[in-house]
Amino acid sequence: MSVAMRAALSRGGSATVAGLIVAAAAIAAAPPVLADDTADSVTWSVTPASAEGADGRRVMQVEIDPGQRVTEHLAVKNFSESEATFALDAADGYYTETGRFTMLPADRTSVDAGTWITIEPSVTLAPRETRVISFEIAVPPNATPGDHAAGVSASVRSTSAGADGTKVGVDSRVGFRVSTRVTGELAPAVGVGEVRAEYTPSWNLFAPGSITYAYTAENTGNTALAVADAVEATTTERGVLLPGESRDVRTEPQPAWPLFLLTKGVTVDAAVPDSTLAATPVTQSVTVWAVPWLHLAAAVGLALIVAAAASGRRRSRRRLDDLVARAREEGRREAVEVS
Repeated sequence: MSVAMRAALSRGGSATVAGLIVAAAAIAAAPPVLADDTADSVTWSVTPASAEGADGRRVMQVEIDPGQRVTEHLAVKNFSESEATFALDAADGYYTETGRFTMLPADRTSVDAGTWITIEPSVTLAPRETRVISFEIAVPPNATPGDHAAGVSASVRSTSAGADGTKVGVDSRVGFRVSTRVTGELAPAVGVGEVRAEYTPSWNLFAPGSITYAYTAENTGNTALAVADAVEATTTERGVLLPGESRDVRTEPQPAWPLFLLTKGVTVDAAVPDSTLAATPVTQSVTVWAVPWLHLAAAVGLALIVAAAASGRRRSRRRLDDLVARAREEGRREAVEVS
Protein backbone atom coordinates (compact mmCIF):
# COMPACT_ATOMS: atom_id res chain seq x y z
CA MET A 1 0.00 0.00 0.00
CA SER A 2 1.46 3.35 -1.00
CA VAL A 3 1.97 6.23 1.41
CA ALA A 4 -0.62 8.31 -0.45
CA MET A 5 -3.24 5.59 -0.11
CA ARG A 6 -2.58 5.29 3.62
CA ALA A 7 -2.77 9.05 3.94
CA ALA A 8 -6.16 9.03 2.25
CA LEU A 9 -7.55 6.80 5.00
CA SER A 10 -6.20 9.21 7.64
CA ARG A 11 -8.22 12.19 6.42
CA GLY A 12 -10.87 13.48 8.74
CA GLY A 13 -8.67 13.46 11.87
CA SER A 14 -9.04 15.90 14.73
CA ALA A 15 -8.66 19.64 14.28
CA THR A 16 -8.02 22.49 16.70
CA VAL A 17 -9.99 25.17 14.91
CA ALA A 18 -13.73 25.55 15.35
CA GLY A 19 -15.69 25.16 12.17
CA LEU A 20 -13.97 22.08 10.65
CA ILE A 21 -17.49 20.87 9.89
CA VAL A 22 -20.07 23.65 9.57
CA ALA A 23 -23.79 23.12 8.94
CA ALA A 24 -26.62 25.65 8.94
CA ALA A 25 -29.38 25.64 11.29
CA ALA A 26 -32.22 23.12 11.12
CA ILE A 27 -30.77 20.83 13.79
CA ALA A 28 -32.78 18.38 15.87
CA ALA A 29 -30.64 18.15 19.01
CA ALA A 30 -29.28 21.68 19.04
CA PRO A 31 -25.88 22.35 20.60
CA PRO A 32 -25.56 25.11 23.21
CA VAL A 33 -26.10 28.55 21.68
CA LEU A 34 -23.34 31.08 22.19
CA ALA A 35 -23.54 34.82 21.71
CA ASP A 36 -22.11 36.02 18.43
CA ASP A 37 -19.05 37.70 19.95
CA THR A 38 -18.35 34.68 22.16
CA ALA A 39 -18.69 32.02 19.46
CA ASP A 40 -15.92 33.51 17.36
CA SER A 41 -13.46 33.27 20.26
CA VAL A 42 -14.07 29.59 21.12
CA THR A 43 -11.55 27.08 19.78
CA TRP A 44 -11.23 23.46 20.77
CA SER A 45 -9.92 20.03 19.78
CA VAL A 46 -11.31 16.51 19.95
CA THR A 47 -8.94 13.53 19.72
CA PRO A 48 -8.96 9.79 20.39
CA ALA A 49 -7.70 9.00 23.87
CA SER A 50 -7.08 6.35 26.47
CA ALA A 51 -8.44 6.61 30.01
CA GLU A 52 -5.31 8.59 30.90
CA GLY A 53 -5.48 11.18 28.12
CA ALA A 54 -4.94 11.87 24.43
CA ASP A 55 -2.86 9.07 22.92
CA GLY A 56 -1.67 10.59 19.64
CA ARG A 57 -4.06 8.79 17.31
CA ARG A 58 -5.83 10.74 14.57
CA VAL A 59 -8.32 7.98 13.76
CA MET A 60 -9.87 5.46 16.12
CA GLN A 61 -9.91 1.95 14.66
CA VAL A 62 -11.58 -0.86 16.57
CA GLU A 63 -12.45 -4.47 15.76
CA ILE A 64 -15.51 -5.92 17.50
CA ASP A 65 -17.51 -9.15 17.29
CA PRO A 66 -21.22 -8.88 16.46
CA GLY A 67 -23.26 -8.43 19.64
CA GLN A 68 -20.25 -7.16 21.62
CA ARG A 69 -19.55 -3.72 23.11
CA VAL A 70 -16.39 -1.85 24.05
CA THR A 71 -15.61 1.33 25.96
CA GLU A 72 -13.41 3.93 24.25
CA HIS A 73 -12.34 7.44 25.17
CA LEU A 74 -11.93 10.87 23.64
CA ALA A 75 -10.24 14.01 24.90
CA VAL A 76 -11.83 17.44 24.52
CA LYS A 77 -9.65 20.51 25.06
CA ASN A 78 -10.93 24.04 25.39
CA PHE A 79 -8.25 26.40 24.07
CA SER A 80 -10.33 29.46 24.88
CA GLU A 81 -9.91 31.99 27.68
CA SER A 82 -13.49 31.51 28.81
CA GLU A 83 -15.67 28.62 29.95
CA ALA A 84 -17.47 26.83 27.11
CA THR A 85 -20.07 24.09 26.84
CA PHE A 86 -19.79 21.64 23.93
CA ALA A 87 -22.45 19.28 22.63
CA LEU A 88 -21.13 15.75 22.01
CA ASP A 89 -22.53 13.66 19.21
CA ALA A 90 -21.92 10.67 16.94
CA ALA A 91 -23.12 10.11 13.38
CA ASP A 92 -22.53 7.92 10.34
CA GLY A 93 -19.43 8.86 8.37
CA TYR A 94 -18.79 8.97 4.64
CA TYR A 95 -16.33 10.18 2.02
CA THR A 96 -17.22 13.12 -0.19
CA GLU A 97 -16.69 13.22 -3.97
CA THR A 98 -13.37 14.98 -3.32
CA GLY A 99 -12.22 12.14 -1.05
CA ARG A 100 -12.61 14.00 2.26
CA PHE A 101 -14.06 12.18 5.26
CA THR A 102 -16.97 13.82 7.06
CA MET A 103 -20.01 12.86 9.13
CA LEU A 104 -23.72 13.36 8.61
CA PRO A 105 -25.05 16.74 9.74
CA ALA A 106 -27.29 16.71 12.79
CA ASP A 107 -30.45 17.10 10.71
CA ARG A 108 -29.89 13.75 8.98
CA THR A 109 -30.58 10.41 10.66
CA SER A 110 -27.79 7.86 11.03
CA VAL A 111 -28.61 4.23 10.22
CA ASP A 112 -25.28 2.45 10.72
CA ALA A 113 -22.19 2.84 12.92
CA GLY A 114 -23.28 6.26 14.14
CA THR A 115 -26.15 4.58 15.99
CA TRP A 116 -23.79 2.16 17.72
CA ILE A 117 -22.06 4.91 19.69
CA THR A 118 -23.43 6.15 23.01
CA ILE A 119 -21.89 9.30 24.48
CA GLU A 120 -22.92 11.87 27.06
CA PRO A 121 -24.77 14.79 25.45
CA SER A 122 -22.51 17.67 26.51
CA VAL A 123 -19.51 18.76 28.50
CA THR A 124 -18.61 22.10 30.09
CA LEU A 125 -14.92 22.98 30.22
CA ALA A 126 -13.12 25.70 32.08
CA PRO A 127 -10.62 27.89 30.19
CA ARG A 128 -7.71 25.79 28.89
CA GLU A 129 -9.20 22.63 30.44
CA THR A 130 -8.85 19.16 28.89
CA ARG A 131 -11.20 16.37 29.86
CA VAL A 132 -11.25 12.68 28.95
CA ILE A 133 -14.73 11.34 28.23
CA SER A 134 -15.68 7.71 27.82
CA PHE A 135 -18.15 6.45 25.24
CA GLU A 136 -19.46 3.03 24.29
CA ILE A 137 -19.56 1.25 20.94
CA ALA A 138 -22.18 -1.52 20.89
CA VAL A 139 -22.33 -3.64 17.72
CA PRO A 140 -25.71 -5.24 16.98
CA PRO A 141 -25.77 -9.06 16.82
CA ASN A 142 -26.87 -8.93 13.17
CA ALA A 143 -24.26 -6.38 12.06
CA THR A 144 -22.74 -7.06 8.64
CA PRO A 145 -19.09 -8.16 8.79
CA GLY A 146 -16.64 -5.60 7.46
CA ASP A 147 -15.93 -1.90 7.87
CA HIS A 148 -18.39 0.65 9.23
CA ALA A 149 -17.48 4.33 9.63
CA ALA A 150 -18.75 6.97 12.01
CA GLY A 151 -17.57 10.25 13.45
CA VAL A 152 -17.73 11.69 16.95
CA SER A 153 -17.68 15.43 17.48
CA ALA A 154 -17.89 18.28 19.93
CA SER A 155 -19.84 21.28 18.70
CA VAL A 156 -21.22 24.68 19.56
CA ARG A 157 -23.99 26.68 17.90
CA SER A 158 -23.55 30.34 17.10
CA THR A 159 -26.08 32.76 15.67
CA SER A 160 -25.62 35.43 13.05
CA ALA A 161 -27.89 37.88 11.28
CA GLY A 162 -28.58 37.48 7.56
CA ALA A 163 -28.85 40.34 5.08
CA ASP A 164 -32.58 40.61 5.82
CA GLY A 165 -32.02 40.61 9.57
CA THR A 166 -33.09 36.97 10.02
CA LYS A 167 -31.20 35.07 12.69
CA VAL A 168 -29.40 31.99 11.39
CA GLY A 169 -27.90 29.28 13.58
CA VAL A 170 -24.59 27.72 12.55
CA ASP A 171 -23.41 24.45 14.07
CA SER A 172 -19.61 24.26 14.22
CA ARG A 173 -18.24 20.76 14.82
CA VAL A 174 -14.77 19.38 15.41
CA GLY A 175 -14.34 15.62 15.46
CA PHE A 176 -12.51 12.50 14.35
CA ARG A 177 -13.29 9.27 12.55
CA VAL A 178 -14.23 6.02 14.28
CA SER A 179 -13.69 3.00 12.02
CA THR A 180 -15.37 -0.12 13.37
CA ARG A 181 -14.54 -3.44 11.77
CA VAL A 182 -17.10 -6.11 12.56
CA THR A 183 -15.44 -9.51 12.64
CA GLY A 184 -16.37 -12.11 10.06
CA GLU A 185 -15.48 -12.88 6.46
CA LEU A 186 -13.95 -9.91 4.67
CA ALA A 187 -14.77 -9.66 0.98
CA PRO A 188 -13.15 -6.65 -0.74
CA ALA A 189 -14.61 -6.01 -4.18
CA VAL A 190 -14.68 -3.09 -6.59
CA GLY A 191 -17.08 -2.42 -9.44
CA VAL A 192 -16.58 -0.15 -12.43
CA GLY A 193 -19.38 1.46 -14.39
CA GLU A 194 -19.22 1.98 -18.14
CA VAL A 195 -15.99 3.68 -19.16
CA ARG A 196 -16.50 6.67 -21.45
CA ALA A 197 -13.79 8.34 -23.51
CA GLU A 198 -13.53 11.68 -25.27
CA TYR A 199 -10.87 12.49 -27.84
CA THR A 200 -9.60 16.05 -28.27
CA PRO A 201 -7.48 16.68 -31.38
CA SER A 202 -4.36 18.81 -31.40
CA TRP A 203 -4.07 21.82 -33.70
CA ASN A 204 -0.41 20.99 -34.15
CA LEU A 205 0.20 18.49 -36.96
CA PHE A 206 3.28 17.21 -35.16
CA ALA A 207 1.75 16.77 -31.68
CA PRO A 208 -0.70 14.09 -30.47
CA GLY A 209 -4.20 14.85 -29.33
CA SER A 210 -5.53 13.65 -25.97
CA ILE A 211 -8.08 11.23 -24.53
CA THR A 212 -9.99 11.84 -21.30
CA TYR A 213 -11.66 8.87 -19.58
CA ALA A 214 -14.65 8.95 -17.23
CA TYR A 215 -16.14 6.14 -15.16
CA THR A 216 -17.81 5.39 -11.84
CA ALA A 217 -15.97 3.34 -9.22
CA GLU A 218 -18.09 1.53 -6.64
CA ASN A 219 -17.14 -0.36 -3.50
CA THR A 220 -19.23 -3.52 -3.83
CA GLY A 221 -17.51 -5.38 -0.97
CA ASN A 222 -17.65 -5.05 2.81
CA THR A 223 -14.30 -3.37 3.53
CA ALA A 224 -12.95 0.12 3.01
CA LEU A 225 -10.95 0.32 -0.22
CA ALA A 226 -8.19 2.62 -1.40
CA VAL A 227 -8.89 2.91 -5.12
CA ALA A 228 -6.48 3.63 -7.97
CA ASP A 229 -6.70 3.44 -11.74
CA ALA A 230 -4.14 2.75 -14.46
CA VAL A 231 -4.61 4.43 -17.83
CA GLU A 232 -1.87 4.02 -20.41
CA ALA A 233 1.31 4.30 -18.30
CA THR A 234 -0.25 6.59 -15.67
CA THR A 235 -1.44 5.33 -12.27
CA THR A 236 -3.58 7.69 -10.18
CA GLU A 237 -4.91 7.16 -6.67
CA ARG A 238 -8.58 8.05 -6.19
CA GLY A 239 -8.92 7.99 -2.41
CA VAL A 240 -10.93 5.72 -0.13
CA LEU A 241 -14.42 4.32 -0.64
CA LEU A 242 -16.45 2.79 2.16
CA PRO A 243 -18.70 -0.22 1.47
CA GLY A 244 -21.60 0.85 -0.74
CA GLU A 245 -20.03 4.16 -1.74
CA SER A 246 -19.33 5.18 -5.33
CA ARG A 247 -17.36 8.01 -6.92
CA ASP A 248 -17.39 9.55 -10.37
CA VAL A 249 -13.87 9.73 -11.77
CA ARG A 250 -12.54 11.78 -14.65
CA THR A 251 -8.92 11.23 -15.63
CA GLU A 252 -6.35 13.74 -16.72
CA PRO A 253 -5.92 13.95 -20.53
CA GLN A 254 -3.67 11.21 -21.93
CA PRO A 255 -1.71 11.78 -25.16
CA ALA A 256 -2.95 9.81 -28.18
CA TRP A 257 -2.35 10.08 -31.92
CA PRO A 258 -5.43 10.26 -34.15
CA LEU A 259 -5.54 6.84 -35.78
CA PHE A 260 -9.24 6.88 -36.69
CA LEU A 261 -10.45 4.28 -34.17
CA LEU A 262 -8.65 3.74 -30.85
CA THR A 263 -9.32 0.93 -28.38
CA LYS A 264 -7.95 1.60 -24.91
CA GLY A 265 -8.15 -0.10 -21.53
CA VAL A 266 -8.74 1.32 -18.04
CA THR A 267 -7.77 -0.84 -15.04
CA VAL A 268 -9.19 -0.06 -11.61
CA ASP A 269 -7.33 -1.54 -8.66
CA ALA A 270 -8.40 -1.42 -5.01
CA ALA A 271 -6.73 -2.53 -1.79
CA VAL A 272 -7.80 -2.63 1.84
CA PRO A 273 -5.80 0.10 3.66
CA ASP A 274 -3.17 -1.17 6.07
CA SER A 275 -3.78 -4.74 4.97
CA THR A 276 -2.56 -7.30 2.45
CA LEU A 277 -6.13 -7.83 1.25
CA ALA A 278 -7.06 -6.47 -2.17
CA ALA A 279 -9.97 -6.57 -4.55
CA THR A 280 -9.66 -8.25 -7.93
CA PRO A 281 -8.63 -5.56 -10.45
CA VAL A 282 -11.25 -4.65 -13.04
CA THR A 283 -10.23 -3.80 -16.60
CA GLN A 284 -12.65 -2.29 -19.07
CA SER A 285 -11.99 -1.44 -22.70
CA VAL A 286 -13.38 1.57 -24.49
CA THR A 287 -13.35 2.48 -28.18
CA VAL A 288 -13.26 6.08 -29.33
CA TRP A 289 -13.15 7.74 -32.71
CA ALA A 290 -9.98 9.74 -33.25
CA VAL A 291 -10.34 11.04 -36.80
CA PRO A 292 -7.24 12.99 -37.93
CA TRP A 293 -9.23 15.82 -39.47
CA LEU A 294 -6.33 18.25 -39.41
CA HIS A 295 -4.01 15.72 -40.99
CA LEU A 296 -6.62 14.84 -43.60
CA ALA A 297 -7.14 18.53 -44.37
CA ALA A 298 -3.39 19.04 -44.62
CA ALA A 299 -3.11 16.01 -46.91
CA VAL A 300 -5.92 17.28 -49.13
CA GLY A 301 -4.32 20.71 -49.25
CA LEU A 302 -0.96 19.23 -50.14
CA ALA A 303 -2.58 17.05 -52.80
CA LEU A 304 -4.27 20.10 -54.32
CA ILE A 305 -0.95 21.97 -54.36
CA VAL A 306 0.79 19.03 -56.01
CA ALA A 307 -2.04 18.65 -58.53
CA ALA A 308 -1.98 22.36 -59.29
CA ALA A 309 1.78 22.28 -59.72
CA ALA A 310 1.56 19.23 -62.00
CA SER A 311 -1.22 20.86 -64.02
CA GLY A 312 0.84 24.00 -64.34
CA ARG A 313 3.82 22.01 -65.54
CA ARG A 314 1.66 20.28 -68.13
CA ARG A 315 0.30 23.60 -69.38
CA SER A 316 3.82 25.04 -69.54
CA ARG A 317 5.05 21.98 -71.42
CA ARG A 318 2.18 22.30 -73.91
CA ARG A 319 2.95 25.98 -74.47
CA LEU A 320 6.62 25.17 -74.94
CA ASP A 321 5.77 22.36 -77.36
CA ASP A 322 3.52 24.74 -79.30
CA LEU A 323 6.30 27.35 -79.50
CA VAL A 324 8.81 24.75 -80.68
CA ALA A 325 6.34 23.44 -83.28
CA ARG A 326 5.68 26.95 -84.57
CA ALA A 327 9.40 27.69 -84.79
CA ARG A 328 9.98 24.52 -86.76
CA GLU A 329 7.08 25.32 -89.09
CA GLU A 330 8.39 28.83 -89.70
CA GLY A 331 11.86 27.40 -90.33
CA ARG A 332 10.52 25.03 -92.95
CA ARG A 333 8.61 27.84 -94.66
CA GLU A 334 11.69 30.06 -94.84
CA ALA A 335 13.73 27.16 -96.24
CA VAL A 336 11.13 26.57 -98.99
CA GLU A 337 11.05 30.27 -99.97
CA VAL A 338 14.83 30.47 -100.26
CA SER A 339 15.03 27.44 -102.51
